[in-house]
Amino acid sequence: MADREQRTPFYGVVMILAALGASMAVTYYGPTWFRVIVYILTVVVIMVGGVMTFRDYSR
Repeated sequence: MADREQRTPFYGVVMILAALGASMAVTYYGPTWFRVIVYILTVVVIMVGGVMTFRDYSR
């Protein structure tokens, strides 16, 4: 079984891809207010996913 340090970058990449997919899905469909909410959430999720993906475990 993989330890937590090996799974964390994978979860970060999955979060980034899911956020990008959600923003692409609402680009052409849905009301403007919903698009703005999804775009704001996308930025937050990508930042968290980036930290999870590129976190330094060398210590």
